[in-house]
Amino acid sequence: MICVSIGRGRHREMIAEHKYLAEQGVGLIELRVDWIMRPVNLQRLFAERPCPAIFTCRRENDGGKWTKPESERQILLRSAIASGVDYIDLEEDIAASIPRYGKTKRIISYHNFRETPANLEEIHRRMATLDADIVKLATMAHSQHDNLRMMRLVKSAKIPTVGLCMGEVGMPSRVLCLKFGSPFSFAAFHADRSLAPGQLSFKDMLELYRAHKINADTEVYGVVADPVAHSMSPRIHNTGFGQLGLNKVYVPFRVGREELPTFLANCREFGVKGLSVTIPHKEEALRLLSRTDEASEHIGAVNTIDLSGPTAIGANTDCDAAMSAILRVFGRDGVDKTAATTADNSADNSADKSANKAAATESAPLAHVRALILGAGGAARAVVYGLRKAGAACVIANRTPERAAELARRFACETASWEDRGRERYDLVVNCTPIGMHPKVDETPLEARSFGPRTVVFDTIYNPEQTLLVKHAREAGCQVITGVDMFVAQAARQFEIFTGQTPPVQAMRDQVMRSISAARS
Repeated sequence: MICVSIGRGRHREMIAEHKYLAEQGVGLIELRVDWIMRPVNLQRLFAERPCPAIFTCRRENDGGKWTKPESERQILLRSAIASGVDYIDLEEDIAASIPRYGKTKRIISYHNFRETPANLEEIHRRMATLDADIVKLATMAHSQHDNLRMMRLVKSAKIPTVGLCMGEVGMPSRVLCLKFGSPFSFAAFHADRSLAPGQLSFKDMLELYRAHKINADTEVYGVVADPVAHSMSPRIHNTGFGQLGLNKVYVPFRVGREELPTFLANCREFGVKGLSVTIPHKEEALRLLSRTDEASEHIGAVNTIDLSGPTAIGANTDCDAAMSAILRVFGRDGVDKTAATTADNSADNSADKSANKAAATESAPLAHVRALILGAGGAARAVVYGLRKAGAACVIANRTPERAAELARRFACETASWEDRGRERYDLVVNCTPIGMHPKVDETPLEARSFGPRTVVFDTIYNPEQTLLVKHAREAGCQVITGVDMFVAQAARQFEIFTGQTPPVQAMRDQVMRSISAARS
């Protein structure tokens, strides 16, 4: 169940939102009366309430807004119980002094905005002795191990326990606590009105994560990255799960470099069956896995981990995704559909094209293509591997020349200095750097003068889809491949690995486009 927290300055606003949420099917509301600017009118708040409510009046040192004397707060809490509120939230230090009365259920709560303490189990045992119907613990997470400890506690608790971690790192716990036995989790009325660090909106909990349907049998998937808040992978995969009616959920795991080995070793405890892997973990993840597919070995990076069996298996879906888009533009028979060429003389151009078509065999359909690859990370490795297999000549340019040289040696390519990257004309330009990614949308890795009208420009960035590089390419008359093409294709292949089913590609693509549009507005 999802409990939506309402914090408003006026009674009428709180009552209106309570009614609205009940009409939307919400089964439990938290009334944060510490937000009300005037004396709290209990009769007005509780009269004909449309669904059950938790009465909460939080002090400043517990993350609330109550600044009046503590004695007044406790009188208000007792009055709420006498008025017959469904649930009362009591902090551990005052729970013993406020006795049970009537049918009001007692939530004994603990909040720690600094850390998830080592003695979590001891704190829980202590709180459970305070005549608790439900124990609630909310702590700040600094690692996924903090989330895991909280989930272990929720699962093993003998008394109903709402256990969750705060902050961006703690976000998965807000969804997964429902899998491990929490009677409910908390959500904000709106994304802009979060009442606790990392709190999700009711809309995202309901529509994106389908939290109201999560149970002990729900399979967990996720993306591992740092940072991870910008990732659209949860939206695209959860859309797919929802379309096919699968009891699966996909969450973002923010994992630092030093934490990756521990996380991969322990993530099955979260119920994880599969992971997407992205910046900065693609290469390190490969080294941590004992089984990987052929593409991953050649590329030196994984972006997918299948954990459905006894052994974790790494795969790389970036290469197939990128090459399917590139081959559609250049033609699977090797003929360049854009007539891209570096030759200027039309007669020579015609002769070259005939020669190229003859040379473009099934094993080398891009033998006539010379490509500039910007970047030398995991995405660049996947693109270069695919292009070289298809017979293309590649030139690597990277801001760190040593990484460019390493990638060039690996696949027998040339290099260009970052400063000289735009001096030559190429048939294909592929941006595999984050330059131009949201929020730095006014940046570009290559100036417009660097490509001619017959250059194919491929930007692997998908947020935004219309990067400055893509805009300049379109203005120059180039044919473009956007990051959305690649992102949806690689995610669709991951979906097949995770589920064994055909993904609803159009629905997934539509979700990406809606998300990009919402991010701009």
